[in-house]
Amino acid sequence: MELYEDLNCEKSRSSTEIDIETANFSVHMEELDNNNVPGKSDENAYILGLPVISNGGKIVPANEEDTDSCRPNEIKIQPTLPMYLKFQDVKFKITKMAIEDVKSSDEDKYILHGITGSVHPGEVLALMGPSGGGKTTLLNLLSGRVKLDSGTITYNDQPYTKSLKKRIGFVMQDDVAFPHLTVKETLTYAALLRLPNNLTTLQKKERATSVITELGLERCQNTIVGGKFVRGVSGGERKRVCIGNEILLNPSILFLDEPTSGLDSTAALRIGQMLHTIAEAGKTVITTIHQPSSRLFGMFDKLILLGKGSSIYSGKASEAMPYFSSIGCSPLISMNPAEFLIDLANGNVNDKSFPSQLEVNLLPGSTNQGLENGSGPSPVDVHEYLVEAYESRAAKLNKRKLLKPVVVVDSEIEKLGRLTSRKSNQAPWRDQFSILLRRDLKERRHEYFSCMRVTQVISTAIVIGLLFFISVFWGFFPLFTAIFTFPQERAMLAKERSVDMYKLSAYFVARNTSDLPLDLILPIAFLVIIYLMVGLRPTFTAFSLTLLTIFLSIVAAQGLGLIIGAAFMDVKKATTLASVIVMTFMLSGGFFIKEVPLFMSWVRYMSFNHHSYRLLMKIQYNCSGSGPESGYCESPLMRELRLDEGGREVGALMAMIIGYRLLAYIFLRRMKTSTTA
Repeated sequence: MELYEDLNCEKSRSSTEIDIETANFSVHMEELDNNNVPGKSDENAYILGLPVISNGGKIVPANEEDTDSCRPNEIKIQPTLPMYLKFQDVKFKITKMAIEDVKSSDEDKYILHGITGSVHPGEVLALMGPSGGGKTTLLNLLSGRVKLDSGTITYNDQPYTKSLKKRIGFVMQDDVAFPHLTVKETLTYAALLRLPNNLTTLQKKERATSVITELGLERCQNTIVGGKFVRGVSGGERKRVCIGNEILLNPSILFLDEPTSGLDSTAALRIGQMLHTIAEAGKTVITTIHQPSSRLFGMFDKLILLGKGSSIYSGKASEAMPYFSSIGCSPLISMNPAEFLIDLANGNVNDKSFPSQLEVNLLPGSTNQGLENGSGPSPVDVHEYLVEAYESRAAKLNKRKLLKPVVVVDSEIEKLGRLTSRKSNQAPWRDQFSILLRRDLKERRHEYFSCMRVTQVISTAIVIGLLFFISVFWGFFPLFTAIFTFPQERAMLAKERSVDMYKLSAYFVARNTSDLPLDLILPIAFLVIIYLMVGLRPTFTAFSLTLLTIFLSIVAAQGLGLIIGAAFMDVKKATTLASVIVMTFMLSGGFFIKEVPLFMSWVRYMSFNHHSYRLLMKIQYNCSGSGPESGYCESPLMRELRLDEGGREVGALMAMIIGYRLLAYIFLRRMKTSTTA
């Protein structure tokens, strides 16, 4: 396995340049050769993507030695900083206040009961067990996404710190990606935002191209990712895109939550092969898995089998079956090893032998009613037996192994902390805004110019022609559209913010700015139809002012939609509240009710329909003059309305545009991510 590989060059390196073998990373950290560990060279070699080459097993900046035939600006993949993960007596509980069935328990409920294990660089550790066994909880604890209650978790014998965040990759079970971006665009934008700022844009794009090649996504790189309602790449390819987002930074440890869920056996096997290849490059890989195929199970180096939050096996995956045979549990028929282990974790001993002492030891005073009925031990008794057998045979041996210290060369973790804390590792705010703006424009153009949306606008323009309903449509249509913005992007926002990909302010400003040019196109087509159909004032000034009024109403309504969506982050609750607001604003807008009771008169001043309607009336009917009747509309139907020069309405709409967005930003700041951003 080559640890140094050009991004765009052919693999024609001499054998002397590739002299670090995979085996170096699969042994204990204390057995690693100091010359092969990053840290003996320039500190910049730690930062992913800096030009580095092999020089007798050492890492040196490429500007000191570059005999390669590629362009000097090309980057090479540096070796991963080896990281040894150990955890001992890990426990996790939820308080009784959080337990739904509070009547059944007066004490805190433990999800994990003292889990112990370790994993080396170059190994794949599988956390396996039935649903609800504690796999994902343990994975979140090991990755630092959830605070540890009890026990110890160390990385190269060091506790978790924020400096480790950029050395840890986490792939969630649900595929979180923008559906309308292509595979190449998805990884390129992630590279531009996540890679260190001292790399050029070209180098970041080349890194994205390298990851596409590494994951075998060349064939579909120009295909949109897709999602639940948009057809795109296959499920396996989408999962590889999500993994690619995490390995862009060449993390030392990669965590994956059910990476094969929803995939067929062939696609799942390819994911397993890819994880094995990633581990061979010196990374530590930990993944949860539910019930893999026998071929996929054979790719795991280590296994922790969980049942009801307790370890019933921890060790080499290849030794799991012999271990259970040694305690008297064996399949009586041909069976997938993973299926056999999951059955044991569930307490199911059908088609399996179990030791006679299980009946002898557990029958007196036990909960085993199955024995009395001649049907074998109960799941509770099987679980207790397996936990006891593990504690007596293997747990003490594993804990003794964990006591061996890890030799950390040149204080790698501390040095890594200094490097990852540098401000240069994150793109400047201006660059973040620019990248996010381009990404939003590409993603949202499909939404704005979909056939359904264009048809809706044109058909509405043909059906209605009254000024009030123009203001109503362009107030409530963008409001309900904006409600979905943050709830739909919540998972993506939480994921990207949890790894400090960008500042929230850059995302928020870019998200709002991307709406502005798109918001002008459909209103222009709408207004042209209205003008030709109704015969409004045929002057360029009147048309421009009408369009400006509609635009202000759209932006103000969007602000209200954003604040409702950000406040609830739940589409059902947000639309319910928005419906009430819509009806209130419509009734107080000035068309249905002319005289609003005094105790409710304040509502109309909060209604963007009220202000936009008054502006449209002034523009189209010239409802102001200089005589005694100054300020009254000339049309008999509009005499009740007193209008000034429109400054108050414009000011009110501008205040709404700014105020609503500030409140929406405050609500977003309060949104919790999986880790402290």
